[in-house]
Order: sequence, then C-alpha cells, then structure tokens
Amino acid sequence: MLKPEIEDGQMSLADPAFRADVLAGLERRPRAIPARWFYDRRGSELFEAITDLPEYYPTRTETAILKTLCPELIAHVGRGRAVVEFGSGSSTKTPVLLRCVEPSAYVPIDISGDFLRESARGLQQAFPDLPIHPLEGDFMRPLTLPAMVADAPKLGFFPGSTIGNMTPAMATDLLRAMRGSLGEGAMLLIGMDRTKPSDLLVPAYDDAQGVTAAFNRNLLDRINRELDGTIPVDAFCHRAIWNDDRSRIEMHLAATRDVDFTIEGRRFSIAAGETIHTENSHKYGPRDAKILLRAGGWTPIAQWSDPDDLFAVYLAEAQSVRLAP
Repeated sequence: MLKPEIEDGQMSLADPAFRADVLAGLERRPRAIPARWFYDRRGSELFEAITDLPEYYPTRTETAILKTLCPELIAHVGRGRAVVEFGSGSSTKTPVLLRCVEPSAYVPIDISGDFLRESARGLQQAFPDLPIHPLEGDFMRPLTLPAMVADAPKLGFFPGSTIGNMTPAMATDLLRAMRGSLGEGAMLLIGMDRTKPSDLLVPAYDDAQGVTAAFNRNLLDRINRELDGTIPVDAFCHRAIWNDDRSRIEMHLAATRDVDFTIEGRRFSIAAGETIHTENSHKYGPRDAKILLRAGGWTPIAQWSDPDDLFAVYLAEAQSVRLAP
C-alpha cells in the first residue's frame, strides 16, 4: 500500500518510482539519485529562477536562436503540425515556436502536474484558439499521446539541453522512445549545449546567489517530506564540477559531516566528504550531437547556433522503420 502524504492541505501518495529510485540510489556506491526527481513544484520554481540568472546562459541563448530560425524552420516543417513538448516546465520558450509553426494542437508533457496545468492555462490564454492537451507523466517512460493528435503529423520539441542530463546510452534510448511515440513522418526540434571551457560552464551550475544550491538541496527536502525522511539537509553542500573525460558537468550533494538518517524507517549513514550524485549535464560538439541523433532514430537536417557557438538547436526527421521481409 502506498504511504499517504500531506501536501498543500491535500492527501496525496508518494510516487513508488521516486521511492524506488531514492532507496536504490542511496544504497549503491557511489550514491546517486536520478535528476528527474528534482522537479516537484518547489524544484520546478527554483529551476525557473535559475534560468534567469546571469551565469545561466542556456535559456536566453536558446530563446534567441529560436527567435531567428522561424523562416528556415517553416521551410522544413511547414505549418499545422501538432507540437509535442517533452518536459515542458513553464513553457517559456514555447510561445516563440507556436507563433512560428501555427500548430493544429499542442501537447505539453511534464512530470510536475500542478506546474504543467498552471503553464497550460497561461498558454491557453495567450493562444485561445489552440487545442492544448496537457499530459502529466515521465517522458523517460513509455507514453501514449492523446487520441486527439494520434493521426496528426507531429513536431517534437525538446528544448533546454535536457538531453544532456542523460548518459549517451540513456539519451539514445529516449530519442528512440520519442521516435516511437511521435510516429512516422515526425520531426524533432531539440536543443543541445555545446562543449566549452570550464570557466564558462561551472558558474552556470554554481551561481553566486546560491539558487542552484537551493535547487539541489530541495531534493533532500522532498525526500524528507514525501518519504518520511530525517535527512539533516544543512549537513549537505552543493558541488558542481567539470568532468572533462566524460564532457559533462556533474552536480553532487556533499556531506560536510558524518550523518545518520532514516527513510521510511530504513537507516543510512554517509561519511563526511561522501557525495550523492544528483545530475549530469553532458555537452556535445557538432559531430557528437549528430551521431547521437542518428543513433536514436533521427536524421539531422538543419542546425542553428548563436554567434559565440555556446548552444545549438537541431532539426531532425524520423528515420523510416524498415520492416523485415
């Protein structure tokens, strides 16, 4: 039986996948919890605050790219496709795309249901004639799109370099799943962060105001709240490092002292200096990005970048499925 939790005055249930990932992640060595669990309501709000920070270049850079690519994008995809956005969040970049491609429908997908519905309401006010069908779910798992868009040609939208949060193998699996969900004739518009010097990368994930640190530690608050945890949150500090061998930023929660705590009665001990690995953000050069897309079932057909080549947006089309004779 799922354990009841109280949140915002209402009874809810702890997500069994969250519970499983947390318990398994804290028992393994090195300890790690998947980054998708950052995004409860508070985590989603903190991430939106991160996107406005002066150190965090990806959001404003990608938005600027999207504002310039419309004529070329229309030449490739036309107008009237159903736009399916994976991990929509607050959908801040979405209006730029919707005004460009004039979709027949919009399907935002996000794991944070309250945040998803609130964002969808805001977009519905901005686009009153556009059918919007929010879909709450984890896009890392198989999803069935709403029946209203089942037969429509689709344009997947995956901005923000979220693909970088996954290992290359996981990213390939996700791209294949997207290919399966979107169907034949689909296209995908996806953002990928470029490889660049660490003195530009690290501050984007360790800002001077400490917003990213609060975002990282909020995962521990969520565990305490939803899984009856007793983690001393103040005993962990935020750490962001550049792993050059794997071309990625890593975020960790490092214990500043020896700590003992429980989660749903299960005991854990973490020694001072030990970390919980909470996020990866892989960076891709142009060649590696195209290799990843092809491995995931997509053929790149166009790309756009900013003048400083900090970030790139790719358009790809679904590879045809070859049936066995």
